[in-house]
Amino acid sequence: MNIIIHGTGTMSKIVADTIKENGKHQVSGFADELSDENGEMIIDFSHYSRLENLLDFAVEKNIPLLIATTGYSDEILRKIEKSSEKIPILLSSNTSLGVNIMVKVLESITEVLHDNFDIEIVEKHHNKKLDSPSGTAKTLLNAIKKQIPYETTEEYGREGNKQRDKNQIGIHAIRGGTVVGEHSVFYYGEDEILEIKHTALSKKIFAKGAIKSAEILAAKEVGLYYMKNII
Repeated sequence: MNIIIHGTGTMSKIVADTIKENGKHQVSGFADELSDENGEMIIDFSHYSRLENLLDFAVEKNIPLLIATTGYSDEILRKIEKSSEKIPILLSSNTSLGVNIMVKVLESITEVLHDNFDIEIVEKHHNKKLDSPSGTAKTLLNAIKKQIPYETTEEYGREGNKQRDKNQIGIHAIRGGTVVGEHSVFYYGEDEILEIKHTALSKKIFAKGAIKSAEILAAKEVGLYYMKNII
């Protein structure tokens, strides 16, 4: 495929380098704002502020789109959903295979343990990451909540003098140094603790996952897809 890369930051450069190393596809565009680029797939690792223009471009050019950018608003999400009625779109907060297997594991575990275990999510990233909590943490949270048959509340960080609510899910964001990405989900029971953890040791895992996912997306019909539809 001829792949257009939207965004020129560190992650986009890693995607471009990985495509060139692989030799299977070609980079036909590399820009923060797309104008006259042509290709058969767009991979987006840009900034959420650029998504509106990107969606207009992809729909106008009729090019499938993989969005790996996080931090977008509900308004942009609605535009993504509307655009997916015209082109195939894959929306992914994390393109690594390991994290998406982790989601499936959490769904199975939560279904069994939610009544007797307290659930806490901890995510760690480098000090330049803008959004907190991470898009991946939100994905893990949503996977957990779908398996709990009663209403839950989220506690972002924790401070003050009050006891933990039984139906609460804690979410904690740590920022420092050059941490690529680490996500842990803890299940705290009586006299036992279960931890499910994924650690990214380099950003290349996201590039490889994005390229593989783009290959699968290219064969999909018009619609909105998530990584669970791809793996």
